[in-house]
Amino acid sequence: MNFDQDFQKLTDIMEEVSHLNSISKLLSWDQSTYLPEDGFAARGKQLATIGKIIHDKFTNPYIGDLIKQLKDNSSALSSNSYISKYVAVIERSYNRATKIPASFVANFIEHQTVAYENWIKAKDTNNFKLIQPHLEKTLELSKEYSSFFSYDHIADPLISEIDYGFNTENIRQVFNELKKELVPFVKSVLDLPQSQKSFLTKSFPVTRQEEFNHLVLNKLNFDFNRGRLDKTAHPFMITLSHGDIRITTRYDEHNFTDSLFSTIHEMGHAFYEMGIAKKLEGSPLYEGTSSAVHESQSRLWENIVGRSYEFWEFFYPSLVEYFPEQLKSVSLAEFYSQINKVERSFIRTEADELTYNLHVLIRFQLEIDMLENKLKVADLPEAWNALYKENLGVTVPSNSLGCLQDVHWFAGMIGGQFQGYTLGNIMSAQFFAAAKKALPNLSQDIRQGQFLPLRAWLTDNLYQYGKMYDSQEILEKTTGEKLTIKHYMDYLKTKFPINSLA
Repeated sequence: MNFDQDFQKLTDIMEEVSHLNSISKLLSWDQSTYLPEDGFAARGKQLATIGKIIHDKFTNPYIGDLIKQLKDNSSALSSNSYISKYVAVIERSYNRATKIPASFVANFIEHQTVAYENWIKAKDTNNFKLIQPHLEKTLELSKEYSSFFSYDHIADPLISEIDYGFNTENIRQVFNELKKELVPFVKSVLDLPQSQKSFLTKSFPVTRQEEFNHLVLNKLNFDFNRGRLDKTAHPFMITLSHGDIRITTRYDEHNFTDSLFSTIHEMGHAFYEMGIAKKLEGSPLYEGTSSAVHESQSRLWENIVGRSYEFWEFFYPSLVEYFPEQLKSVSLAEFYSQINKVERSFIRTEADELTYNLHVLIRFQLEIDMLENKLKVADLPEAWNALYKENLGVTVPSNSLGCLQDVHWFAGMIGGQFQGYTLGNIMSAQFFAAAKKALPNLSQDIRQGQFLPLRAWLTDNLYQYGKMYDSQEILEKTTGEKLTIKHYMDYLKTKFPINSLA
């Protein structure tokens, strides 16, 4: 068999795996949006069944043979960078998947569905005891997952699953460096007097919120021929194909910015996936390279663009037209100040840019403590509340607004779930700094509602490559620098200057 034929056989198999993954994702999307309550048990079995089929197909020894044959033809492989990257990513994923028993995959997927259903009920009723046994099983399964691999720290395989190239040690180094600079700066800002106006909590009818969200998406050039916006309990983005990339949001009549910025956040994820080169569709390269880089794009569009003064110079007149009674006496400067207000809070997704990372650091610490057997699941609420008191100075009023607020541990593993948010924040500023250097009129473009130049630059320099490069590689390729907190701290200190906030 020659090189081209071997590669074609491999891509044919990978395309089948991709189609099966898309079917599984569609079932998951439906579960999180429109599935009737009595359908959860059957959905768990459906997802487990297809998950086992995917795992069996992807771990077929024939794939290993094809990879070996392609690698044996080193001259042909090295002469084509696309094929070389393709084979490298497949090999990494294949070697990982073959270490995991199919029975474990099926068992975990079915458990996921049961845990997710009970999390919704537990959160709605503030009943941690309802979810506790399911979370204890999740912890056992997370440890079992790590046991299939060799590691320096038990969390490393879980982190590597979604942030390849990072591990517990190098994340701790970055987080410690960030915490050293961020914590005193946050305290300095929090110590300043803050506006007590609360016009953002007035009644903002959900139907009008929906209409305005669609207006923003259209102005930002979200392609509704390739995507859609739906409601869910915990917003997310999901890619089913090159032509089917879906985002979700949630609505609160008395907190319209939650929906608005969640929508822009998920749109940022979608822009990344929409920008991946179509030739990569059907391959394992057709996805964002990591949770951190993915999050860098959602946070770039949500915060650096979406919460900028220039952005609202363009959009605020339209917002006032949609909500004249609520905002008629509110100036642009007052509105801008409110959407960037810095305050202590206990909800991660509603936190301002400055305090947000403290929420992530708390979760990362709790994950590590549970995996290291330093913290029992039964003691999670108490440990959570203590860290919030210590780090953010807030008293958590309920478990629903505390350790039950995020879906991650109840629809996935414990470990590797949250580090991408802070790594993404750091990267977002680094990517944006590079874009500003390449696009000297970028601020004026945003002020005039011209968002295509930024998106085109990101597509050309980041999005199109999909998973061809890992986090560290694409960051250096795009920005010319290794990961650094410099641009992120510069961005925050420019946006929240201590001397001018008093």
